[in-house]
Amino acid sequence: MNPCDPTPWRDPQIMRKLLDRIAATVTRPWNIMEVCGGQTWTLARYRLEELLPDGLNMIHGPGCPVCVTPAETIDDAIGLAMRPDVIFCSFGDMLRVPGTDGSLLRAKTAGADVRLLYSPLDTLDIAVENPDRQVIFFAIGFETTTPVYALMAEKARERHISNLSILTSLFTVPAAVSAIKSDPDCRIDALLAAGHVCAVTGLDPYRQLASDLDMPIVVTGFEPVDMLLGILRAVTMLENGRSGLSNAYGRAVGEAGAANARAAVGRVFHLSDTSWRGMGIMPLSGMKLRPEFEQFDARRRFVSDREHVSVTNRDYPDSCIAHLIMKGLRRPADCPHFGKKCTPACPVGAPMVSSEGVCAAHYRYLS
Repeated sequence: MNPCDPTPWRDPQIMRKLLDRIAATVTRPWNIMEVCGGQTWTLARYRLEELLPDGLNMIHGPGCPVCVTPAETIDDAIGLAMRPDVIFCSFGDMLRVPGTDGSLLRAKTAGADVRLLYSPLDTLDIAVENPDRQVIFFAIGFETTTPVYALMAEKARERHISNLSILTSLFTVPAAVSAIKSDPDCRIDALLAAGHVCAVTGLDPYRQLASDLDMPIVVTGFEPVDMLLGILRAVTMLENGRSGLSNAYGRAVGEAGAANARAAVGRVFHLSDTSWRGMGIMPLSGMKLRPEFEQFDARRRFVSDREHVSVTNRDYPDSCIAHLIMKGLRRPADCPHFGKKCTPACPVGAPMVSSEGVCAAHYRYLS
């Protein structure tokens, strides 16, 4: 298969063969978590779950940074955006994420200078062009997007740009998986790891995670054939009583990953305890700016000192169960707001905002 041509990875005949092999392999119920929102989107878009054997359950993990950014961080973003001296820059998805009271979109309609960007590096030019304003970028994401924020900070320091800051909401996948796996209410037998994350981190972190958790982990891509191949490898390992790591996305993921990107991240960021929306503070599950880059830390520069504590009941209104959905304990249709009070046009919970959020994917393709 040509890795640049998506057609074979959507071939119905190949999908059917993989589904037949999965059905022939499975002899008992299994729970497999796909941790990435992009993979959740593929499962919903192609309705793959409906084609899997009875008893083979897919659990949708918290792999969408829009979904796991806590309300407290959204509140910080709104407060910064409302400052008259601030140009607040963000990816578009973050504008509709609800905070404790309001959103960035509401702040924009109230007069805040909130700008949608496709590239964080554009903030460098915006800061240079507006020397009398403070320019803040809302840096969200997992290991895939952190390198570009590191590059932005290094470029700002090289160019002596003093009016640029970063509001971080950065997460790491392995710590979250470990926390979810340790929850006695969660029943995860195997994990499909996100291929684009592993393309940066390399395979060693997930090899270690598979060993620590004593379960199969399969590095998987994002097309329907990728997903079914990952599921087949996972159930084969489960049925044979094997744990460990399998790379089913070899056309994009190498053993070592992206060494230059990891080096840049290591120069600018360090691991830290971080709060996840609806799930609380998870040890060493996020990234913060190192002391030598603290001049670009928006919280340090502009947010008043206060104790940041894990207050998960601020993240969702009463009766919204998004935090249970992202742990795999409930399905989107179990939520009383799903498709009624909560829709992509008017989201109550963050997983209804991004196209990769589990609730948004289920609303679009499965409701």
